[in-house]
Amino acid sequence: MSLDETIFLTGFPGFIAGRLVRELATAGGTRFQLLVQPDFISRAREDVSRISELTATPASRFLILEGDITRADLGLSQADLERAREEATNIFHLAAIYDLGVARSPAMRVNVEGTRNVNRFAQEVRNLRRYHYVSTCYVAGLREGRILETELRHEAGFRNYYEETKYLAEVEVEELKASLPVTIHRPAVVCGDSRTGETAKYDGIYYLIHYLLKWPRLLTLFNIGNREVRLNLVPVDFVVAGMAALAHDEKSVGRTVQLADPNPLTTHELFEAIARAMTSKGSRLTFPATLVHRTLRLPLSPRISGMPHAAVPYFFLDQSYDTAQAREFLDPYGVRCPPFSDYVQALVDFAMRHPRL
Repeated sequence: MSLDETIFLTGFPGFIAGRLVRELATAGGTRFQLLVQPDFISRAREDVSRISELTATPASRFLILEGDITRADLGLSQADLERAREEATNIFHLAAIYDLGVARSPAMRVNVEGTRNVNRFAQEVRNLRRYHYVSTCYVAGLREGRILETELRHEAGFRNYYEETKYLAEVEVEELKASLPVTIHRPAVVCGDSRTGETAKYDGIYYLIHYLLKWPRLLTLFNIGNREVRLNLVPVDFVVAGMAALAHDEKSVGRTVQLADPNPLTTHELFEAIARAMTSKGSRLTFPATLVHRTLRLPLSPRISGMPHAAVPYFFLDQSYDTAQAREFLDPYGVRCPPFSDYVQALVDFAMRHPRL
């Protein structure tokens, strides 16, 4: 890694962004410019201090820049903006609203307008070597079947404004591939660390975990999963390792990689794995998928199951993600998505130890 490298990163001190900074700092020799919203400056300083200690990286290599991707010039002061344009060599854009139930206005402002502002900044950086944009597999929207990494544009529609705005943002980043060294990363459903189970947010598979934790001995007996539909889960450490590995890989320039599990389980299999992690036993009865879907859509269902209506479609989604390019680029680095069975116990144990985050 070059000693004159400076990474400009958005989304800090978010869970994935913080881990990515730590991973990139471990290699040594890199400086960081971390764009942080005013409300998170104090937390960002604490996280930088911790990362500096953990990686034995001098604190002077971390520069916190107060700003906001939704504002002109990223909300930076003129001095900070000029310094970033002059010194940044690599960009990682992670900042976004990841809430499935987000309203259209804030989603457009952050995910689309915010990305446009980062795109403009990328075009102004004088010595840009790489621009890494973090998207999502769910830019595929309502498409069905196998989704290739080389595919993006479609007219199938979307389940929510999160999907739609991430799609619109990726379309604009995709267009920059003609003029900038861009790599697009599409993670699937990100869950906790495969070793420790640590997470910063309970969504995705945690809706099912927390539902079963309400009464494990009874609820695990009745499988509410689907034998036909797969939910693609990836632990956060795999996602971070994948992005870090490709940080300087020239072969991935101009490419899009889907950071997904190449062998995802059906939701029925996920239920069984979680049930065994909790009680050492599997279920005895499987409810019909149509009945489960209708029940989860009832007005009172979120209060009983803990799963918001916005999350229900993802447990009945006939969609799979090709990972040919991701494996081509990541296999040489030994970065592979572990099977859910290898880390389900870590996820369950963490959720049991930390009922609330």
